[in-house]
Amino acid sequence: MSTDAPYRQWQCRTCGYIYDEAEGWPDDGIAPGTRWADVPEDWVCPLCGTSKDQFDMEPV
Repeated sequence: MSTDAPYRQWQCRTCGYIYDEAEGWPDDGIAPGTRWADVPEDWVCPLCGTSKDQFDMEPV
């Protein structure tokens, strides 16, 4: 993915939490600007513990 592509958002199917690439999740060591593909595969939703593969990209 090009580094100048717009940031995307990914929603947890279980609880609706939104992971925003622009904001990251610093509480888990994921810096702002971290693309979804660069989030570790073992990362889980910080609200409900759902695995990363249970998130859907939000439409633009």
